[in-house]
Amino acid sequence: MLTELREGVWWYECTGVNAYLVADGDGVTVVDTGTPFDAATVEEAVEAAGFGLGAVDRVLLTHYDLDHVGAAAKLAVDAPVYAGRDDAPFVAGERRPRLAGGKSLLQLAVGPLVPDVPDDRVHPVADGDEIGGFTAYHTPGHTPGHVAFVHEDRSVALVGDLVVERGGELRPSPWFISYDAGRVADSIDRFATDAPGFEAIGMGHGTPFETGGSDRLAALADR
Repeated sequence: MLTELREGVWWYECTGVNAYLVADGDGVTVVDTGTPFDAATVEEAVEAAGFGLGAVDRVLLTHYDLDHVGAAAKLAVDAPVYAGRDDAPFVAGERRPRLAGGKSLLQLAVGPLVPDVPDDRVHPVADGDEIGGFTAYHTPGHTPGHVAFVHEDRSVALVGDLVVERGGELRPSPWFISYDAGRVADSIDRFATDAPGFEAIGMGHGTPFETGGSDRLAALADR
């Protein structure tokens, strides 16, 4: 089911994870792509929002995990794919995650299930980069190259696994599925300070908030 969070911003569910579409004057953007088994779900969401697959101008990936990048190489689109600078080599299959705790063990175990995106389509993203109507914020911790994307005109932040929603509240990404829980906390603090105000916040897991997004994030940072 496709849910409109803001004008031109849609949320839908893939296999155990959220994904998003944003339409603006710069075209249609897919944000995260679900698992390797979710290509049809993503494509159907684009069409349900009223667009053809040829209208997709870019794919933004918040981070390298099977449930966020899995279908990126399988989509019937030829759009550029953007990922954080430290995660982009994994998306393109140029490197594999280093062995550094439970998170990397999981990534290494499921990595063979994730098709590589051709390297000529993968574009590394740095903190502060502008991609279409979005600004990228490097938010490491869950993964080294984790990125949150803010669309100021649409007043939405799409934050991947920087935070989760549980019981109607934002919570940090759990330590046992993150590379570095301390860096997750630091990234929440910095993002809450540096990002412009926004109403909607969409995360990978849990129910997105349609209003009060930046206030909720600031409250989490202050705990």
